[in-house]
Amino acid sequence: MPQNPPGLNAVNPSNALVPLQTDLTLNLLTAQGEKSKLNVSAASVVKATAGRLAKVVVLGVVGTGGTLTINDCATTGAAAASNEIFTAAGTIAVGTVIALDWPCATGIVISAVPTGGTPLFAVSYT
Repeated sequence: MPQNPPGLNAVNPSNALVPLQTDLTLNLLTAQGEKSKLNVSAASVVKATAGRLAKVVVLGVVGTGGTLTINDCATTGAAAASNEIFTAAGTIAVGTVIALDWPCATGIVISAVPTGGTPLFAVSYT
């Protein structure tokens, strides 16, 4: 019986061996969004039906006011504390990748974006 830990590789759809994506502590990052919504700078619907939120990337300078808030709902008007998935207050550094890998039963909505600066986000999802 092998005593080595499992490799950090997987087989892609072309049957080629590719490295799995991990964070800095080698935790497996499983979410690989097949779709994306780019240049999000205000509250908006990413997807109005069920799906999986994979990652959010900070592309623009985020100010210190307000929060980045993401909800599991179908419209910005339906966003509430009861369906909130993620929130981050204050400054988030440009280049930050927020790996969420979160199932959304209703939809994916960015309901709030920080104020100040030039906040800009890219969202990957399925």
